[in-house]
Amino acid sequence: MVMKIVAARGFRAFLLIWFGQLISLMGSGLTGFALGVWVYQRTGSVTQFALISLFTALPGIVFSPIAGALVDRWDRRQAMILSDLGAGLCTLSMALLLLAGRLEVWHIYLAMAISSTFSAFQWPAYSAATTLLVPQEHLGRASGLVQIGEAAAQILSPTLAGVLIGIIRVHGIMLVDFATLLFAVLTLLVSRVPRPARTAEGKAGEGSLLREAIYGWEYIRARPGLIGLLLFFAMTNFATGIVQVLFTPLVLSFATAAVLGLIMSTGGLGFLAGSLTMSVWGGPKRRIYGILAANLLMGAALFIAGFPPRAWILAAGAFLFFFSMPITNGCSQAIWQSKTAPDVQGRVFAVRRMIAWSSLPLAYLIAGPLADHVFEPLLAEGGPLANTVGQIIGVGTGRGIGFLYIVLGCVILMAVLAAFLYPRLRQVELELPNYVTAEPASAAK
Repeated sequence: MVMKIVAARGFRAFLLIWFGQLISLMGSGLTGFALGVWVYQRTGSVTQFALISLFTALPGIVFSPIAGALVDRWDRRQAMILSDLGAGLCTLSMALLLLAGRLEVWHIYLAMAISSTFSAFQWPAYSAATTLLVPQEHLGRASGLVQIGEAAAQILSPTLAGVLIGIIRVHGIMLVDFATLLFAVLTLLVSRVPRPARTAEGKAGEGSLLREAIYGWEYIRARPGLIGLLLFFAMTNFATGIVQVLFTPLVLSFATAAVLGLIMSTGGLGFLAGSLTMSVWGGPKRRIYGILAANLLMGAALFIAGFPPRAWILAAGAFLFFFSMPITNGCSQAIWQSKTAPDVQGRVFAVRRMIAWSSLPLAYLIAGPLADHVFEPLLAEGGPLANTVGQIIGVGTGRGIGFLYIVLGCVILMAVLAAFLYPRLRQVELELPNYVTAEPASAAK
């Protein structure tokens, strides 16, 4: 009975923190949209616009192992507060510079790089805190709730920002973002997050900061099932990165910008539907099967999207593709949270994200050249595949990208088959022990 009360209190604390982070995500989405518009309108350069994404992602990936080791040394709640305050100060600095008429593009790159470094603390601390607050059987649902926040930001923030730009201008939007970050900090200040119990794994990883950062990789390397899961996601993330970069050119090759917006909104609704499904369902008992099934759906959606262009086909493909993402991410998160010792989750999760996301920059770099210089010429009028593959999916502008989608769909399907045939990955939940979660350890106030 006492354990049930403690678990219920922990889940309520998680819900409070989750709500604060959801509001903060909405604010960050507003700023991201508004800054993109400001930079593009000021410079007219697609390259300078794209560099915002690079500076937003890369520093956080590079700094992740050190941040993860620090998260395990610190109180997880305090690490999240530090991350939110750091990001908030970067946003406030840009707003004040814009108000003074002194904001330059390089200021945005610098601020986003610093904010990205602070964000390296956020995800491992948030994930590790969730493990300590939510009972193990509800970890899948908790992950679904987290992704609902991401879906809400993806769907609502661009529309809301587009309206607010004309009312409170870009600096006003950034001040709203700063207020949402302060709200997230407030929810953390009034919450209680337990400290993880000491484990043999935590003691084995003690040492210098560098030693503790490296231990995150050593922990994963000693568990072949987790390595297999990590490599599986690195491969599917690579395919997903290319898909995301080329989706706009694919749609605009045969449709208008209005149709593109409609299809993207449909994809956002799919992500929200998948997140809601995961938050209610929690995933299958064997979560690895949830990952494989969701990726089968993802691969099939890409395969279908590459055929002769129809807006409704691409909308259906986008819905199914994004619907599967929260399920595969939620099931994966639950496996990692239950199979990783709580007192080393910060550094393990940081290394996990760094490796899984390391394929994304490569995907972003090669997507354009791969489409422009390889696949598009193959299916141009009179191209090498015009009389074979072109007879099925068509020829002309965009058809090479469509063929690339088909290839990437096949890559994901083959990755699913390889994962299923690898017994250490298929049996990862049976071979590795579960760690007790949401236990009444010493609580941090």
